[in-house]
Amino acid sequence: MPLLALWTAEPKAIGESTIEQMVAIAGDGNLKDSASCSQELREYLTQIPSKKLALYVEHCLSSGFSKSGMVLQDLINELGRRLDYKVTNGRYQGTTNAIGFDGLWISPEGHSIIAEVKTTDTYRISLDTISRYREKLLASGEVGSHSSILIVVGRDDTGELEAQVRGSRHAWDIRLISADALLKLVQLKENADGPETGRKIRSLLTPMEYTRLDEMVDVMFTTATDVEAAMAENVTEEQEEGIPAVEAENESKGVWQFTDSGLLQAKREQIIAGVEKAFQTKLIKRSRALYWDASHAMCVATTISKRYTRRPSHPYWYAYHPQWDEFLQEGTQSFLVLGCMDLNFAFAIPRAIPVSSPRQLEHHNN
Repeated sequence: MPLLALWTAEPKAIGESTIEQMVAIAGDGNLKDSASCSQELREYLTQIPSKKLALYVEHCLSSGFSKSGMVLQDLINELGRRLDYKVTNGRYQGTTNAIGFDGLWISPEGHSIIAEVKTTDTYRISLDTISRYREKLLASGEVGSHSSILIVVGRDDTGELEAQVRGSRHAWDIRLISADALLKLVQLKENADGPETGRKIRSLLTPMEYTRLDEMVDVMFTTATDVEAAMAENVTEEQEEGIPAVEAENESKGVWQFTDSGLLQAKREQIIAGVEKAFQTKLIKRSRALYWDASHAMCVATTISKRYTRRPSHPYWYAYHPQWDEFLQEGTQSFLVLGCMDLNFAFAIPRAIPVSSPRQLEHHNN
């Protein structure tokens, strides 16, 4: 049975398996270029939560099983996709007839990154060889002049490799990041809400001159501000919905009463599970409120409200942000999903038809 079909049929068993076990049951179990094993494994990685990718990365680095370096390469490329790069997987092993990059990432802003993945920096690598990959891609027209190299190393201790890069003639074309730091960038993006945050995060992966720190401060400020707003989700999903203060006040104390953000997130996850079941698909998190499938054909924006009892005619309140509408326009099957904290179903409203025709989706509380 193909890996994706097995995962759909036995999600709990597959969810408890290690990445090493996943490789063994993918295709013929022989991970190599152009094999069914690599194809099934890569398809599976596009459809799982980022927190599962993080567990798989840790297993590759701590276990050192056979083919762990190849699997790590696929995992790092998938993290690139979670940062909204258009990613082309490279080859596991180079040949004389192919350019031997590990991954080619093209950002929405048009910058190309040639990714090189290393489990460790114990051994010196040939920066000239990696630079030649870039030169060949430039010559073939696969990347433009706005391109650079990103070396992703498994562990945080990269001092030896950092010194090698700084002392080379390629220092201005190469950046270095650990797998753990890359995972943190993915987490930041998924917990944020504004599209500008994703752009700022991607800018960190491109060569940048840091004598003047304004641009770095701008990246940090934009990201921190967006994530802080998203983490205060109970404010953005209640106070900003346009509810008059009197609607959310406690009558005796006259103070705002917000739903716990953890409960809101749990409800959102239940709703997304209901959407997946109703449409027989798997959704991955793009940002706090936005989800899409691996092909980006199905896009979902989800927002949640508690019940407001002082106006029975309008017990729920929601926002619809402009960036959500822009996101939903990208899909061929797009929905705004309205959740209610006190109900075990949500309303999926197709973007392509009037709001008066919602589809009711059931979900179950844990």
